[in-house]
Amino acid sequence: MEHLVRSCYKKNGGYVFAKKAVDIAREYGIDRIARLASNENPEPLSLSAQEAAEQALRNVNRYPDERVNILMNALRTCYGDYQFVSGVGMDGVIETVIRTLVDPGEPVAISTPTFSFYSLAATGQGAEIITVPRETDFSVDVKKMIRAASKAKIVVVCSPNNPTGNATPVDLVAELLEGIEGILFLDNAYVEFSDYNYLPLMKKYENLILGRTFSKVHSLAGLRIGYAFVPRWLVPWYQRASTPFTVNSVSAAAAAAALPDKEHAQRYIAQVRIWRKRFITEVKYPVLPSDANFVMINTAPRKSDEMVEELARHGVVVRSCRSFAGLADHYIRVSIGEGWENERFLQVINTL
Repeated sequence: MEHLVRSCYKKNGGYVFAKKAVDIAREYGIDRIARLASNENPEPLSLSAQEAAEQALRNVNRYPDERVNILMNALRTCYGDYQFVSGVGMDGVIETVIRTLVDPGEPVAISTPTFSFYSLAATGQGAEIITVPRETDFSVDVKKMIRAASKAKIVVVCSPNNPTGNATPVDLVAELLEGIEGILFLDNAYVEFSDYNYLPLMKKYENLILGRTFSKVHSLAGLRIGYAFVPRWLVPWYQRASTPFTVNSVSAAAAAAALPDKEHAQRYIAQVRIWRKRFITEVKYPVLPSDANFVMINTAPRKSDEMVEELARHGVVVRSCRSFAGLADHYIRVSIGEGWENERFLQVINTL
């Protein structure tokens, strides 16, 4: 019955996951694994978020609030008078935005190399994918993007970008917004680790969406909850296109309680800034500047998968960047983890 599967999924592979820490442990007999592959916050969720989740768990026999008001109210309290939507992680927000706006055959432009799910979600909607390569330093050439995306319904830029780590300056984002006719989806999953603030642009542009997530600074990766700042006109259409009861009540309660806990977020942000600098100065291979909670490292002449395998033999799990379309096969991505994990990585990488 496989002939029934859509051709777009036969032609294109799915999302490529990092090698699992448990698989590494089993293969090499290592008890303690440094998990630096998935850009997670190594610190457990805050106590207030945990307590809110436990309270919500008592009522999971009922459907969640379809408008996720507990989270919407928390977001407005935190950020002010903006319009928001939510989804199952950033992926869910991206997928729903594309479903809301893009008819089959319409173009979606994506700045590459970058997070592969943009292309997967657009492909699933039947969109025409336009890839716009970044420059050799992985910056975005805005004029080139505007030319390539002149007819695109949605333009997707990740800033700070996954996996390269660099952010696109606010003035260049504004120039891009001025030059395109469609929507700019600016993925800000890692923006809290940078010095950039794109929020003022929301007050000026009706064609901007800023995607965010609770997976990073708020330690809620396992609860899968994302949100976005959106123009007011989009909200009713997004709600119409959304899967009913998308965000579960436990995730919504935990996220709403996590937002006010600034101390929890700032601890990890401070840790990231310290270790990014150490990685750049202490790793023997070239480390690219980063505005995120990870760095990308050029391991040439060693290939990506080869270096990942060597690190795994020593109990350090990092991400091969071979699966990122448009990126040369000699880069790895390394998250900022706990202190001991980062120390082990430094110790091992400099012996290889």
